[in-house]
Amino acid sequence: MKNQEFRKSSGFGEKSAYKKNYNGNNSSSGYKNKKENRRTPLRIIPLGGLNEIGKNMTVFECSNDIFIVDCGLAFPDSEMLGVDIVIPDFTYLERNKDKIRGVVLTHGHEDHIGGLVYFLQKINVPVYGTKLTLALVENKLKEHNLSRVQLNVIAPKKTVKMGCMAVEFIKVNHSIPDAVGMAIHTPAGIVIHTGDFKVDYTPIDGGCIDLARFGELGTKGVLALMADSTNAERPGHTQTERKVGDSFDSLFSKAEGKRIIIATFSSNIHRVQQIIDCARKYGRKIALFGRSMVNVMNTAIELGYLTVPKGIIIDIDMMGHYTNDKIVLITTGSQGEPMSALTRMAMNDHNKVNITPHDFIIISATPIPGNEKYVTKVVNELMKSGAEVIYEAMYEVHVSGHACQEELKLMLALTKPKFFIPVHGEYKHLKKHAQIAEDMGIPNKNIIIGSIGNVIETDGIEMNIVSQVPSGRVLVDGLGVGDVGSIVLRDRKHLAQDGLIIVVVAIDKVSNEVVSGPDIISRGFVYVRESEELIDNAKHIVMDTLNECSVYELREWNSLKAKLRDSLSDYIYTKTKRNPMILPIIMET
Repeated sequence: MKNQEFRKSSGFGEKSAYKKNYNGNNSSSGYKNKKENRRTPLRIIPLGGLNEIGKNMTVFECSNDIFIVDCGLAFPDSEMLGVDIVIPDFTYLERNKDKIRGVVLTHGHEDHIGGLVYFLQKINVPVYGTKLTLALVENKLKEHNLSRVQLNVIAPKKTVKMGCMAVEFIKVNHSIPDAVGMAIHTPAGIVIHTGDFKVDYTPIDGGCIDLARFGELGTKGVLALMADSTNAERPGHTQTERKVGDSFDSLFSKAEGKRIIIATFSSNIHRVQQIIDCARKYGRKIALFGRSMVNVMNTAIELGYLTVPKGIIIDIDMMGHYTNDKIVLITTGSQGEPMSALTRMAMNDHNKVNITPHDFIIISATPIPGNEKYVTKVVNELMKSGAEVIYEAMYEVHVSGHACQEELKLMLALTKPKFFIPVHGEYKHLKKHAQIAEDMGIPNKNIIIGSIGNVIETDGIEMNIVSQVPSGRVLVDGLGVGDVGSIVLRDRKHLAQDGLIIVVVAIDKVSNEVVSGPDIISRGFVYVRESEELIDNAKHIVMDTLNECSVYELREWNSLKAKLRDSLSDYIYTKTKRNPMILPIIMET
């Protein structure tokens, strides 16, 4: 990976600070509201991450320069049948690709880097991120055979030039190492983007969030703050990650004589470090399960983000050489994902692990909204096998990676922004964060709750939503990107709810008589052998419809198919109160 770091350039950093500080009590403090003070406009365009969880992506545009912060994915909701992932709409960027100077990444979670490979397939631009973040990106590039991407390693306290803008990187704490926030120096002023963050005074790696730098920027003058809203509804402070380590220590002691299985996010490297530390203390070996867990751990070990005693990690095929009280399994599946290692263990479908009453299982994660029922199902199945299962509602085995209300207030107090844009969350999160900002003294008129596609423009004096660009959700299904739309999803839902009926008829092209059929094939509607009367009557309906058609109608197949569909649909609904999809197939002989 190629390093490309820049020091602050002329026109940015200290020289670009406003003469007075905004104190949060009125809209003009620190900014002389005169026409001559208006500067080159900055446009902020969120393409994801607002009014939703995931697919975070924000465009910054000034003059003829564009750069992008993050390019993530989201997971499909229950209505998106068969869809694998959801990514942002890149239409606006494709139309302005000559202006793009690069993509800058805050950290290595999927909701911030998961859409990047799909973007780079369309627009190949330089990518900037910390060492771990780019290592995770590099793994994805290899999977997609993208070899000609310029990856540039950055670090906190460094600055990268992006045309007429410059991006300064600031250390933050999160649930993955190497996370950064950003101070974006523009002709219009300084915009701070926190990325995902929390304030952890005792982090596992010893690297605290750089609150001092956020305070320095606030003293110089911050035009706008864009801050993580994920936990805006939660009062108080987010617990330190070390709290989970204390819980693990207590649970390891409690699990004497049992095999320990811990499910957590593969990217939570600090949590895995604490599991390793406990395993070493209690004389246990570790086996890793799940492709993403193995890949991320290998990367973290290679880059030095994990301290692993020699010989403590063993191959899964070696587990049989150790008794239960000498083993810890670290696995994926904390969200109840159907194909994850833990779920397959729970369903007795794993070829290496069978759950027994001698297992002590810890689910070290909180279910993502929408995943609760999947996690509950896995917990129930594990318990049915006799295992003891510990999860967050029972024990402090998880802490969030996002700031709660008191930390959000601290960020606002330190940076003292003129304008505030809550980001990263559903509308209720953004709204609550906006209320916190208003309580901290930012005028309501200076707070913008945006939506994806909004063009938020500021000249340093005012900030407004001025227009809209193409935006939305692009669905990825297998190798298809964007070829599944609302009509396809509607048809899939229709098929899933009421099934399919296929009507096959062969008509003589000379006499226009039915020479074969009608044959009726049912899939997902009724079991034919138990519904012979219904199917026979349906065949009669089809024949009656054909007999009623004129010679002209028999030759106009579109009209004929519509008639067959309507008559059969009316009959089926009358008899069953169901609406299966009906596909007439007419063959000419």
